[in-house]
Amino acid sequence: MTEGTTSAAAEGGDTLTRLEQEGEIAADYLEGLLDIADLDGDIDMDVEADRAAVSIVSDSSSRDLQKLVGRDGEVLEALQELTRLAVHRETGDRSRLMLDIAGYRAKKRAELTEQGAKAAAEVKSTGEPVKMKPMTPFERKVVHDAIKAAGLRSESEGEEPQRFVVVLPA
Repeated sequence: MTEGTTSAAAEGGDTLTRLEQEGEIAADYLEGLLDIADLDGDIDMDVEADRAAVSIVSDSSSRDLQKLVGRDGEVLEALQELTRLAVHRETGDRSRLMLDIAGYRAKKRAELTEQGAKAAAEVKSTGEPVKMKPMTPFERKVVHDAIKAAGLRSESEGEEPQRFVVVLPA
């Protein structure tokens, strides 16, 4: 039994090392991008919920970094995909890396958690399912987590890009 524990611990360490490597590759890629775009920003790396998380933050005017977020996070989503491709090119493995720029995703996560909690409260009071507006996969994941935390169930329905969350009674 001790061997299994050691093996599992080593495997967990391997995963952390792999995710840290993804973060390093992503940081190098993003530093190059910031240099090309002549934008100031610091890169923070972390591992959150079994995935590498990389953030670009700035002490100066975050207005520069807002260009990298774009309208409704569209540029951020594209940069995240490009960064994942850069990681894939280096490692040969598909990456689930999350990119945040100027705190956009963190702020969005808080707003979506609140929306999910409100929808859950409505379902609890009426007993009727609530359909939410179409969302990106990231947004739906945050809402599903908030619904689960409220003790209810939720499902995604529809086809991309019009896929949305339905909050269901318990």
